[in-house]
Amino acid sequence: MHPRLEKRTVSNQDQQPLLLLVDDSPAIHRLLAFKLRNEDVELISAYDGAEGLESAQRQMPTLVLLDLNMPTMHGLEVLKALKGDEETHNIPVIVLSGSAQSEEKVQAFELGAMDFVTKPFDLPELRARIGSAIRLHRLMLMLGQRAQIDGLTGLWNRTYFDERLESEVNEALRGEDKTVSLAMCDLDHFKKLNDGFGHPAGDAVLESFAKILSSTVRSYDIACRYGGEEFALIFPGTEAHEAAGVCERIRKAIEEHRWTAYPEIRATASFGLASTPLPEVAGPTGWLEAADQALYSAKTNGRNRIHVHDGAGGFGDLPNLKLAG
Repeated sequence: MHPRLEKRTVSNQDQQPLLLLVDDSPAIHRLLAFKLRNEDVELISAYDGAEGLESAQRQMPTLVLLDLNMPTMHGLEVLKALKGDEETHNIPVIVLSGSAQSEEKVQAFELGAMDFVTKPFDLPELRARIGSAIRLHRLMLMLGQRAQIDGLTGLWNRTYFDERLESEVNEALRGEDKTVSLAMCDLDHFKKLNDGFGHPAGDAVLESFAKILSSTVRSYDIACRYGGEEFALIFPGTEAHEAAGVCERIRKAIEEHRWTAYPEIRATASFGLASTPLPEVAGPTGWLEAADQALYSAKTNGRNRIHVHDGAGGFGDLPNLKLAG
């Protein structure tokens, strides 16, 4: 399995809701496990703050039920840590407390809690609050995701690309055995196509190219519309020869594609690829520039081809590269 897929992602809407209960009372764990047994949720347990934080970071639950009065690490400390972590700050938290003091409630809400329930709680009410929190969180995720999707092609947009490129490249640069590849691709002579056949035809080509990208890339690759007729592909955990193979399948597919409504149209695409290790390239901006330079080389040397940045400021045409190592 690809290493990026081992960690659960909080944004996966198809997964069963995962509830993390952080409470030092075994009786509370037994009670909720029994009362929620017929609900469409999975309940996991942590018995102190440190264990709860570790579980949240590893499991990425849909919702956290967090007790405040725990030994060693107070619940407010756990809440602050969850909301201060880039990966867990969007996970909703319902605070459970034996205290009804307004000061504690205010602190919890100021730190980012979604709800506050006082013990002993009414179980039907708690069940309803859990359901409401899950529905609201899913709605927020859905709205956030739609804001990151390109309206015409259905691919991820430039905003999402910028975020994921930074994350993937920085992770690869931190780890000795981490790899990542980035491909920039551009539809050749797209302006002429638009001018000659009209914008509806141009949109049809863009939509078809997006479908080819989506059907060709692997489940963990990231296909984005960068802007206009330019697209970007991020290949996590992928070396140059693997990424180039995917790009070649895409290149051939668009070259061979035919449009029933526009039988005279022929479209091709050029690709520029950058992959680890590139010692002289630092950070996401450098990687983007390296892939862009390779794309420019492909376009100025005939188009409809894949050029790979060789790590020394030069470029090679795919058929002439020794990409196995």
